[in-house]
Amino acid sequence: MDEIKKPWGCEELIEVNEKYMLKRLTMLKGSRCSLQYHEYKIETVYVLSGSLKITFGHDITSLDSKILVSGDSFTIPSGLIHRMEGLSTSIYLEASTPELDDVIRLQDDFNRLGK
Repeated sequence: MDEIKKPWGCEELIEVNEKYMLKRLTMLKGSRCSLQYHEYKIETVYVLSGSLKITFGHDITSLDSKILVSGDSFTIPSGLIHRMEGLSTSIYLEASTPELDDVIRLQDDFNRLGK
């Protein structure tokens, strides 16, 4: 597995092929990924351990949130604005369509905006 360090933790690419992608991610407590959306990619997150807050919605000015714990899952369709945040250090799987670079960042704690 290829481990990719991220400012919020790390991700491990378990499988990438023309049909699907599977990652194992670690989100550190108090960290969060970009507020983002995907043009094509559809993904499902499945929490293995920890407590993960997901913020989501279709309009950046009106977002909902949900707390996911071990055994919970959440599917993110293309176009849905979303962000994950570690309420505790969390490990989760992300199964998705294979568009690895399909991310449009709207807000980012680490100044990584745009595509």
